Amino acid sequence: MRRARDPLQYLDSLKSLGIRTDTAPLLRVLERFSHPERDYPSVLIAGTNGKGSIAAMVSSMLVRAGLKTGLYTSPHLRDYRERIRVDGVMIPRRDLRELIETARWSLDGELTYFEFTTLLAFLYFSRCRVDIAVLEVGMGGRFDATNLVTPEVCVISNISLEHREYLGKNLEAIAREKAGIIKKNGICLTAARQKVVRHVLEEICAGLGARLYRLGRDILIREKTEHTFSWKGVGREYPRLDVSLIGKHQVENAALAVGVTEILRDRGFSISREAVIEGLKRARWEGRLEKVQECPILLLDGAHNPAGIAVLRRALERDFSYRRLILVFGVLGDKDYGAMLRRIRPAAHWVILTRPQSGRAMPPQELRERILKDEKRVLVVENPGEALREAFRLAGKNDLICVAGSLYLVGDIKKAFSRLKKIGS
Repeated sequence: MRRARDPLQYLDSLKSLGIRTDTAPLLRVLERFSHPERDYPSVLIAGTNGKGSIAAMVSSMLVRAGLKTGLYTSPHLRDYRERIRVDGVMIPRRDLRELIETARWSLDGELTYFEFTTLLAFLYFSRCRVDIAVLEVGMGGRFDATNLVTPEVCVISNISLEHREYLGKNLEAIAREKAGIIKKNGICLTAARQKVVRHVLEEICAGLGARLYRLGRDILIREKTEHTFSWKGVGREYPRLDVSLIGKHQVENAALAVGVTEILRDRGFSISREAVIEGLKRARWEGRLEKVQECPILLLDGAHNPAGIAVLRRALERDFSYRRLILVFGVLGDKDYGAMLRRIRPAAHWVILTRPQSGRAMPPQELRERILKDEKRVLVVENPGEALREAFRLAGKNDLICVAGSLYLVGDIKKAFSRLKKIGS
């Protein structure tokens, strides 16, 4: 591949290399840099849904505890720098450019976009001398670039069918791929409920001498109000915890995040009760049931698989009050978009199909022809910004506009909404 001169252009050019299920190329590069990923302890978080929210909550509690905390997540919504943060602050542009230049000329072959991004995060956290890093797995687990760390504790939030072309055709196969992040004599937390998934996790943990803590067995929660719950783990109890993120599912995510802090405390990290309580209350995570406007409500959710869409629909029915739902939907072509639309279409008065700004995006006209066919009140608007304008045109003040199907689309809509606000100001 011809090297682009500008560091950010070079980074963008790596997207064409696609996905690789092999950690050896990145491992060789890390060896040249004397393994920066070993310079700090880490937390590794995998799962089908919720892993980004869990990572954000863990990071918020650790920062509140006074620990210098790196946070690595994907994808970003508006700015690439969102992926790499220290104490909640995005990597400065100058540092990002410098690290890209340092890393790119050390390669004797090409890394994929995600591998290179993970390398940048490892290097930046080492340079910043973080006390701990919280890492979100990109896809799967066993062959993910993040899985080159040996974490203090790992989390597998939940497991459903996804990325079957890479991870396997059934739940058992996918569970084994995600369980690849569990290390010998390690610790794993999970909220997975399916019998086959629990069996896989228990089998793998037993074989590795690792401990498995399950929500509902080892970690107990009781909801008190919509965003308040009690928590009881192996060694500590919290009579009342408040979670700021919207949705019933976020209580379970929060329970796992609190479990992480308890494991870390047992392993010598200084994390006070106040840090857990306040850090959880103050945690923020964009693009997950994020309400950005009232009258009409504009709700952004990165649900990008059938399980995520099911959670979104339950939240729409439970947590919001509105007259009509206007759905702005865009999806990548490798997702189970048929199942996603079938789950949420009955709840929507209008559906606006659009195209996320990704080379993997599903063309909205093709999406309509395959799934929605001759259904009424379905519009195709290619550009996400124009789709948002059309949604506002259709919406009354008591309606709800929901953007879903892809985090890439959420990022596009955030940019478009910012422009609309500027025009209106």
